[in-house]
Amino acid sequence: MLKGFIETSFVDWPGRSCAVVFTGGCNFRCPFCHNHPLVTRPHDMDDIDLDAVISRLERLKRWLGGICVTGGEPTLHRDLPVILSRLRKTGLAVKLDTNGTNPDLLRELIGQGLVDMIDMDVKAQLDAERYAAAAGVDVDIGVVRQSISLISGSSLPHRFRMTVVPGMHDREDIIRWKDCLPPGSELKLQNFRPGETLDPSFAALTPFTDSEFAALEEIIRS
Repeated sequence: MLKGFIETSFVDWPGRSCAVVFTGGCNFRCPFCHNHPLVTRPHDMDDIDLDAVISRLERLKRWLGGICVTGGEPTLHRDLPVILSRLRKTGLAVKLDTNGTNPDLLRELIGQGLVDMIDMDVKAQLDAERYAAAAGVDVDIGVVRQSISLISGSSLPHRFRMTVVPGMHDREDIIRWKDCLPPGSELKLQNFRPGETLDPSFAALTPFTDSEFAALEEIIRS
């Protein structure tokens, strides 16, 4: 299940340094994904022993503000509650990254107090065709809406994150998402980065310029 481990990150948890654990496998095939080996070839990657991760965290925890569990898609793994419970026993707070396609497991994790923050990646405005284009597969928008409601209705710190890609996202996407953003929730935009992408045709795509991206962010702030 565990396929990667970073001892220290300053970008995965707002305002905190954290370790990062990566799970293998994902039910999306986002063409612009940079973690695609975790998505499409997790069985080609060595498993990382949870006991070894916990042992290392015990030595590092005085310098860490938490641990982020990301992927791939962590909620594909039914034993995720056991993993998070063991990570929490180190005394570290736990942040979960998810695409929101397993609201039942999210409800269980929240109800058992196993997560301290959630970042949910949203792919486009909540339209089945637009969402499928960004996710690379057909997506049940009703399930996504359930997760949005569950996360926003919890008492947990949380964000919704959208990677914006030229030709796939536009001003209208951001306006529509802003209109459906639950009160008290934040939509965090991330500019697409070219490079090693799941779909090679996206590898050399030019991202939004700084001014174009700033204009999209301004929609959220206005």
